[in-house]
Amino acid sequence: MALELVQPGINPLGQFDGHDSIYLTVKGGEVGTIVGIAIANDKGSADVNDGYASAAKQRPVVTTALTSGDRPLFLIDEGIRGYGTLFGSVIGGIAGQISDGVGQYNGQLLGPHTAAASGKLTLWDKPGTYAVTLDAVDTTKTTGLVPTNTTLTISDALYATSAGLLTPASGSAFENVVLGRFLNFEPYKGGSMVTTPVSMVSAANSPVGQGQPQTSSMYRALITFNPPV
Repeated sequence: MALELVQPGINPLGQFDGHDSIYLTVKGGEVGTIVGIAIANDKGSADVNDGYASAAKQRPVVTTALTSGDRPLFLIDEGIRGYGTLFGSVIGGIAGQISDGVGQYNGQLLGPHTAAASGKLTLWDKPGTYAVTLDAVDTTKTTGLVPTNTTLTISDALYATSAGLLTPASGSAFENVVLGRFLNFEPYKGGSMVTTPVSMVSAANSPVGQGQPQTSSMYRALITFNPPV
């Protein structure tokens, strides 16, 4: 449910209106582009004072529906986690643990979606290192950007589906254009650079582990992003 900034390029491309069909459904980390849509109900003639000089009367909006030739390409930031609009986390579940924002520990994240009220989405186009939670990528079990894809290796090329989902599968990808590289899958760290996972500290009488070794679940894909211009 999030794009997370790890070592991003300096400054985002900016904030743009989201297309009505996608702006509230963006999870974060999708690949998008900017397209023009007609300005409805504008009866006046087009001129530069309107912000456009074309008789087409269009304005730019963000969409994840990619078609051949679309440029620029960027990662969409939903603003919920890792960007600066996080207002806090709800304590819940086992004492001392906080919500990860995706249902773990039965908590809820308090940050608003970046498109709430404004309808705008933040776009990152600079080369850098980013992370995308695994619910916002191509989740196809054997070919997607998921741990169950046994053919995926470090530095594999990443593409986008026509719906803007990051994928290592080039066969059905948008233009087969390489957008970045896969680095690793990572477990949830709660915002900390170093966190001891439950799998390493589960005691014999642990209410979490019931005395059994715990499997670390992967939470996000770490990637490099370097889109074509």
